[in-house]
Amino acid sequence: MLWFKQGLCVLPVFLVIWSSCTFIVAYLIALFRHDVDVVFPYISDTGANPPESCIFGLMTFVSACAGMATVYARYKFVEKLNEDTRVVRPCVNKVALWLGMMSCLGMCVVATFQETVVTDVHDAGALLFFISGVSYIALQSVISFSAYPYGSSLGVCWARTGVSGIAVLAFFPMVVCTFFVDQTKLHRDPEDEDYHFYLTSAVCEWVVAFSFICFFLTYIHDFKLFTLRVNLEYQM
Repeated sequence: MLWFKQGLCVLPVFLVIWSSCTFIVAYLIALFRHDVDVVFPYISDTGANPPESCIFGLMTFVSACAGMATVYARYKFVEKLNEDTRVVRPCVNKVALWLGMMSCLGMCVVATFQETVVTDVHDAGALLFFISGVSYIALQSVISFSAYPYGSSLGVCWARTGVSGIAVLAFFPMVVCTFFVDQTKLHRDPEDEDYHFYLTSAVCEWVVAFSFICFFLTYIHDFKLFTLRVNLEYQM
């Protein structure tokens, strides 16, 4: 059997590839149309104007759905693992589930409300996405160590911790610097007063976003080990 057909590993594989394409395709289209600058635009800037806004919105929504499926599958895997080992508290697993779902909801808001049209709602969705997402991967790192050696290998546990640590370190300057940046401008000039805040915030945003992608990449081996089935009960 081909490796990507084993268990449910197709879920994180699809999520990683599709999310990467979402960021890159929107960026390349916006760059080709001169809607953004070459050097580190905000991710949302690449999906602010049509037609890239339509593509960005659709692809981000698909990523959010794939993210929800992956987060739920991970929750069920830990739940099943916990039936025999009792190494992870059920409440911790549920908190991780809800954090992951809220992060995906934030993605949907970001995809639906462009930053140049409905800025406040877009920013609220982005904040929900990043806060919940960073909290989710940090908590999953803790869960991975708690479940060891029944779940992931020690190397994978440390890889998740490293990725989540990078995301946490990049998250704080991203948020702080954002407050000093004019969010409605798509083109930046190095002479602008807020340029250095903008550049720091944009770089950190890309770092956090791709930290999420790298984190879900570590799920691939775990997802080879299990499948999910739906039981239908018909009542007359």
